[in-house]
Amino acid sequence: MIMTAANIPNFELLLASHYVDGQPKLVFLDWLTADDAHAAEQDSKSLGKLKKHYRLTDDDITFIQVNSLSKENDLQDLLLTAIQQLNDYAAGNLATFELPLDISMGTAFQQRVWQALQAIPYGQTISYAQLAANIGQPTAFRAVANANGKNPFSIVIPCHRVIASGGGLGGYTGGLDKKRYLLDIEAS
Repeated sequence: MIMTAANIPNFELLLASHYVDGQPKLVFLDWLTADDAHAAEQDSKSLGKLKKHYRLTDDDITFIQVNSLSKENDLQDLLLTAIQQLNDYAAGNLATFELPLDISMGTAFQQRVWQALQAIPYGQTISYAQLAANIGQPTAFRAVANANGKNPFSIVIPCHRVIASGGGLGGYTGGLDKKRYLLDIEAS
């Protein structure tokens, strides 16, 4: 597994790629807090989950600085592609990400929610209740909100497009300032 911390305009993200069924896949992309950025190589909050899910040891994980990634390596090239697409998104030039994702770390329910999130059009929002209805479980809005919060692909799987039924922002793992920023990008 290859991991890198990327600084994208107004974003500090941790990304990871790994071979899944012989193919390079993005397996994680999430916000870094100031503490995570300082300790990303040692203590990412999700590193333990990734190691367990993919049955990895510390020796199986390589942290590489963004400026040292190479297009010659499939896993590193995927990270470079993800970073370029995130930059294009931040600039308002990309509405749909085209990245191979491995969502197998989620439960079957979480995977259904994450797939439904990808169907929310760029620049639009829906409520947690509507998302629950979209997966055929209209009373499961709390479970949908929980699955939304466990999304391992912030921004790429657009959990920021889900808001409270009353029109408020609701929650967001990266922080409401980031959710508002992403919605503003999509509104312009």
